[in-house]
Amino acid sequence: MTTTAQALENPRGWLRDPGFDGALIFGVAALALASGAIVVAQPDLFLVVLVLDLWFLGYHHVVSTFTRLAFDTDSFREHRFLVIWLPLLVLAGATGLVLVLGGWILSTTYLYWQWFHYTRQSYGIERVYRRKSGDEVVGSERLTRWALYLVPLWGILYRSYQAPETFLGVEVRVLPVPWELVVGSGVAAAAAMAWWLFELGAQLLRGGRLQGHSLYLLSHTVVFAVGYVVIRNLDHGWLVINVWHNAQYILFVWMFNQNRFRQGVDPEHRFLSRLSQPSNWPYYFLTCLLISTLLYFGLDQGLDTLAPYSTLPLFLVAYQTINFHHYIVDGLIWKVRKKPLRENLGLES
Repeated sequence: MTTTAQALENPRGWLRDPGFDGALIFGVAALALASGAIVVAQPDLFLVVLVLDLWFLGYHHVVSTFTRLAFDTDSFREHRFLVIWLPLLVLAGATGLVLVLGGWILSTTYLYWQWFHYTRQSYGIERVYRRKSGDEVVGSERLTRWALYLVPLWGILYRSYQAPETFLGVEVRVLPVPWELVVGSGVAAAAAMAWWLFELGAQLLRGGRLQGHSLYLLSHTVVFAVGYVVIRNLDHGWLVINVWHNAQYILFVWMFNQNRFRQGVDPEHRFLSRLSQPSNWPYYFLTCLLISTLLYFGLDQGLDTLAPYSTLPLFLVAYQTINFHHYIVDGLIWKVRKKPLRENLGLES
């Protein structure tokens, strides 16, 4: 508890402490890049690495969202619509799209929406680092925003230019993008990053300290560049970004829950508050992993049972419904302008 309290008041630009931030910035990026390196070197291992990613990270990161929505009575009461009715609306929308247009519309929507979602999550974390860093942060808000967004933009334009016929084994249709636009976006991304790196170098030469904010932006740039541009295969590159995003989200939500219950076990939220105590972190992660394993195993068994009686691609509809619901919910519950969220992230003075 003392460590968490110090982290909330930490003026040196860490989200929590050097150990946690090192895992969030370097550990997560290393795991993602290693996953990409494995499947590029041994493409036959893609399915193995994908299953490990989904089981230990992907499903777990979806359940992490529900620690914000439904792990205590107050949260469930506040987010009842998001937990009960929104999934049904998304399911109806996904089913309707498949019936009218075919399965490709879901994979195409996923390709572009997950790119936007991953980029926005990274932007949100960058915002928190900026607020933690104060006046010592490198680059203006405008320059940082350009540097952060242009590399992912270059990446998705390049993927569209490649015009893949499938994405994760499902038909996909992409927006037509000329090579000149890819080159132009790449030049713009390189220029923005070069300008930002120049300002970083100037600050270091003046005796400035390498902030968590700067380290995070560098890791963001490397992961998106490798995942979307360096690795030619769309599925292999997506795996890098997906591992990075999932692991990053799990750690960030864990930090949020620890901060929320930093005063100790709360009698009003006994289950989640006990799990969220610093010494109980193994139980927190194992609980989320157990819940995600049971839920997705049950979902797969149910879909296997129903599949012979339906002409719909049930697995595609079900899993994309979960993804799209998650994207909508995350866009609503992680608004830093909300005071309780700022307090639990240590952004309130």
